[in-house]
Amino acid sequence: MESNRTSPAPPPAVPSGGSSGLAGPTSARAKRSFLRELPEPDVFVVTSGGRRIPAHTGILASVSPVLENLIYRPSKRRSSEKIVPILGVPCNAVSAFIEFVYSSRCTEEEMEKYDVHLLALAHVYSVPQLKQRCVESLRQRLTVDSVVDLLQLSRLCSSPELELRCMKLVHHQFKAVEQTEGWRFLQHHDPWLELDILHFIDESESRKKRTKRQRDDQKLYLQLSEAMDCLEHICTEGCTSVGPHDADPATVRKEPCGKFATCQGLQTLIRHFAACGKRVSGGCGGCKSVWRLLRLHAAVCDQPDSCKVPLCRQLKLRSQREKRKDGARWRLLARKVASAKAMSSLSQAMMRRRRPEEVLEMFSRSSRARGGTRSFKLGK
Repeated sequence: MESNRTSPAPPPAVPSGGSSGLAGPTSARAKRSFLRELPEPDVFVVTSGGRRIPAHTGILASVSPVLENLIYRPSKRRSSEKIVPILGVPCNAVSAFIEFVYSSRCTEEEMEKYDVHLLALAHVYSVPQLKQRCVESLRQRLTVDSVVDLLQLSRLCSSPELELRCMKLVHHQFKAVEQTEGWRFLQHHDPWLELDILHFIDESESRKKRTKRQRDDQKLYLQLSEAMDCLEHICTEGCTSVGPHDADPATVRKEPCGKFATCQGLQTLIRHFAACGKRVSGGCGGCKSVWRLLRLHAAVCDQPDSCKVPLCRQLKLRSQREKRKDGARWRLLARKVASAKAMSSLSQAMMRRRRPEEVLEMFSRSSRARGGTRSFKLGK
């Protein structure tokens, strides 16, 4: 658009496969045809540099309710010429804004050069499509040096999406952001925003620690659930060298089970528990692990009369009779173990419904994040 011409404003772009709107002979002909169809401009947009951009009240009012109010509000000027001042931003940014109002498009060059100004204009004049386009552009070009300025702008322009992206970058690159001129300016002129940033970082770190703790707890509950499954399996069917006390050794399953890594560690603990001489006085660490596992099983088991796990019925009756103060903790632990097992079963069912290549990709990403896979063992 020329600065001082009185020809109509740029028409809507005709789709041509490019981002710049009109291009080539066909687009030029379409543009000339559109210009002939448009009426004479009846309003001028005046910029800070004095540029007068001709436009049409109907188009401006249909896109922006703010411009509609400016156009149709009573004027104290005697002149019949309608003027809409858009000040405080570069003239070319205003031209790009008016072009977007007409065509709903903006070139990449204009967006890269004037995205900050266009965001401000889109917010002030309520053009949500342009505002979203500017937010996407700024998110892609966000840097450590510009993040503080864009954070302030995102708050002024009510853009929570851009604000959150800026907050996350400040959190992840805080040491580098502290060295920027924008951060030093913020400390002297906007201490409330600095406080909000520090509060966001503190909450993020607390949430990260809480998530890690919950993930570790969930992993422990799954390990306990797997250990109880192996305990029931050993006491019911037997596995390799350990089996039920009343079973014929020849009938005990000799080949390793599907959870042999856990089962083998549990067998080692059971053999130690049977021969340890410290059981009477409370036992060693390995014996205490077996006692805890037996008690947890008793808290979960709903068929103690027919259960083949040693001491299941006795421990359940003892717990009911004594009503020990820590009984509530064991019941809570039993519920969490059961919940973790149910969530794991649901996750496995969802994994089975996925395609094999998706499962392999998810497993590969998980292994890289953990630095490899490890098997759980109760003890040695």
